[in-house]
Amino acid sequence: WKRANQMSYEHPISQQRVCFIGAGSMAEAIIRGLIQKELMPSNQIYAINRSRPEVLDQLHRQYDIQVTSEPGERKEIVRQANVIVLAVKPKDAKSALQEFHGQLQPQQCMISVMAGMSIATLTSLLPVPMPIIRTMPNTSSAIGKGVTGLSFSSHVTENMRAIAQEIFKSVGEVITVDETQLELITGLTGSGPAYIYHMMEAMTSIAIEEGLPAEAAKKLVAQTVLGAAEMVLQTGEEPSALRNKVTSPGGTTEAALKLMQERNFQDTVKAAVLRSAEKAAEIGKELSQAYSNKK
Repeated sequence: WKRANQMSYEHPISQQRVCFIGAGSMAEAIIRGLIQKELMPSNQIYAINRSRPEVLDQLHRQYDIQVTSEPGERKEIVRQANVIVLAVKPKDAKSALQEFHGQLQPQQCMISVMAGMSIATLTSLLPVPMPIIRTMPNTSSAIGKGVTGLSFSSHVTENMRAIAQEIFKSVGEVITVDETQLELITGLTGSGPAYIYHMMEAMTSIAIEEGLPAEAAKKLVAQTVLGAAEMVLQTGEEPSALRNKVTSPGGTTEAALKLMQERNFQDTVKAAVLRSAEKAAEIGKELSQAYSNKK
């Protein structure tokens, strides 16, 4: 990774200092993406944490980024950052930000990867008005195949929008939505991988029960899901059209789909997505009330 610091960078983000408050799996995914896609030099990426210094050490060794858990150094890093990525658990946001009240500035850009926390709630925790970008990435970002929903506060400039889009394009696709749609994005893509895994579990399980070796079953199911997704993306056709192409009248696929229809498969999936979105809204409301009560 160290060669990244000697490269020539042409992206808008390459001149920024990006500081990650929190060093969990999503922070690492983004750090990896920024360096692998050669968007910025590693010596302009910082990760800070109050605990688990071994995690910071691992990030430094693997990606050659700047890290520290020392209080004075943490404050100076935050003060000098152009972009701050808040990647802590929502319940820890207030305490994490309180430490840096003297360092946060209106011209900095705050990016939140915290599920459920609204722009309004985060704004209430900041000592000064700041541009805020709320995001909803998903776990596939860990392999650069994620999808992230972005929403912007009114103070976010066009340059900040471009920088945020570059950051999250480094780990997959990006879609910009109104903040009111972020709960739906949570139900659709944030939780979505689990729905697909659940179906894969069921398909793999029946294959093994019927005598296929476990590894063969796993490979068959995974490749089937991957191929179906790639067909949608590469052909540009609607899933319904591709489904119809596979479904011959009176054939095996039609028999299976009829059974799914009889057992309300589509309605169940719709209800699951909406329930996840509803839960995201509930969590956001709880966070807002909790922080309001602490004032």
